[in-house]
Amino acid sequence: MRRAATAIVFACLASVATLGYAAGPAGAIEAFSFDTPEQEARYRALTEEFRCPKCLNTNLAGSDAPIAADLRETVHRLILEGAADQAIRDYLHDRYGDFVLYDPPVRAGTVLLWLMPSALLVIGVVIIVVMVRRRAGEETIDAAERARLDALLAENAERKT
Repeated sequence: MRRAATAIVFACLASVATLGYAAGPAGAIEAFSFDTPEQEARYRALTEEFRCPKCLNTNLAGSDAPIAADLRETVHRLILEGAADQAIRDYLHDRYGDFVLYDPPVRAGTVLLWLMPSALLVIGVVIIVVMVRRRAGEETIDAAERARLDALLAENAERKT
């Protein structure tokens, strides 16, 4: 009797988990209709232009996140309402900040983001130059030390033969 109850509980949990997964937005296929082919082209361009707020480096067009689906729907709605591309960009930027932009504007808050790659490159070049100069400036052995080293190497070679 106890086994039957346990089996029923596990079956219920498995079915609930399966239903929740199958009904999730990731499995949904979106089919937006547009009045003109130009509207559809604008939609595709805009959804590829913006980064998904949840994903690290995926645009709205390629993201399966629920927020990306909501934003695709918002872009579709705004296009059908006649909003200009810049108005849609401003709308998304106002709500989600610089993160949704693949090319954030240069200003006080983003200057570090723009300068960091160049700064790291300069630091890397400086480190390489310092290492090369140190290596070139390493002490070399003088003639007496060289003669002694040659004698030791010759002695070692005689022992091996």
